[in-house]
Amino acid sequence: MDEHVLNTYLRADEVFVEGHGAELRDKNGRVWLDFLGGIAVSALGHGHERLRLAIADQASKLIHVSNLFRHPYTEEVASRIARLTGLEAVFFANSGAEANEAAIKIARKFQRLQGRPERTSFVALEGAFHGRTTGALALTHTAKYREPFGPLLECTWVAPGDVAGLERALRTVAPAALFVEPIQGEAGVRDVAFDFLRAARRLCDETGTVLVHDEVQAGCGRTGTFLAADAAGVKPDIATLAKPIGAGLPLGLCVVAKPLAGVLQPGDHGSTFAGGPLVCRAALVFLEELEDRGLLQAVRERGAELRSGLARLASEHPRITELRGRGLIQGVRLAQGAEELQKDLYKRGLITNRTGGDTLRLLPPYVITSAQIQRGLSILADGLSALDAPANRSNPAAASA
Repeated sequence: MDEHVLNTYLRADEVFVEGHGAELRDKNGRVWLDFLGGIAVSALGHGHERLRLAIADQASKLIHVSNLFRHPYTEEVASRIARLTGLEAVFFANSGAEANEAAIKIARKFQRLQGRPERTSFVALEGAFHGRTTGALALTHTAKYREPFGPLLECTWVAPGDVAGLERALRTVAPAALFVEPIQGEAGVRDVAFDFLRAARRLCDETGTVLVHDEVQAGCGRTGTFLAADAAGVKPDIATLAKPIGAGLPLGLCVVAKPLAGVLQPGDHGSTFAGGPLVCRAALVFLEELEDRGLLQAVRERGAELRSGLARLASEHPRITELRGRGLIQGVRLAQGAEELQKDLYKRGLITNRTGGDTLRLLPPYVITSAQIQRGLSILADGLSALDAPANRSNPAAASA
């Protein structure tokens, strides 16, 4: 299996062939409950009727024209995004990493236009993950991701919450930009404190630093507000979005505030495939569902149900040391056994994943039902009970056998 595919992923053996809502079916007919959503991508779940019809209709009309020409959906998506983010203008990309690459270029050129061409480096947070292309990789904190591919762009890392350390870095390094994930998904669904986000905004204003919020995983309504940082009352200079925005098709967005809207000029940046009619049509379905058809409210309600159920489990299982995240991006941090639990849940038919080493990450589709939330919590309760069983406490390897 995968004989001619580069070995860059540790893949499960199952072959998924269809899905409906928050459920997936493999080629043998087994049904799985999806609490991962393609790693935050499948916001409308699987087999969504309006999405399916829109994609089929668009595919029958026009798939690609290149960005040298207009199609009917570019401005419609961009104007909705500008209104929802409170920012000004959008660059269309194909992924979150590409959106971050655009942000890197915009920040550097902005500093040059301001008469500060020496401001070429960056500051990011410890635990940061911004992508695997070389620019985004340079801002990613985990050394094992970066070191085989250096030398990369210069980046200084600051611990989340360390306001004094952030101020020292911004004033001494004088970077082009500060990159922040309001919720650090790959680091274990780690919430960045609202006070720190507010301090970062203030310090960036004081030092002339471009503030970039990477909301690729936590944005587009997943926390219950369109941008996760909205809950802190903070607006960045640039927000990068991807994952759920294309409802399963590849789309990334680099969204800039008005002072940066004119930084890039024709020829400065581009993407052959990005923002075509097919993926923009899908994005419109997602945005319509979110804004006009009650999906954002559903995220809030299902997220509250999920957190309530997780809090109950935490009170019953002392190995749960912390609950993280908001809405439909939540993390369950364990004192031990996170890997064993994730594998056991998969065997039981619940798809999750482990991140940050010790945290179970939950990213269900926005369309998940209340009954499916309760079903997932029940499976999680069974997995935790099995992990707590005396045999597994005395022999931790038995849980993954």
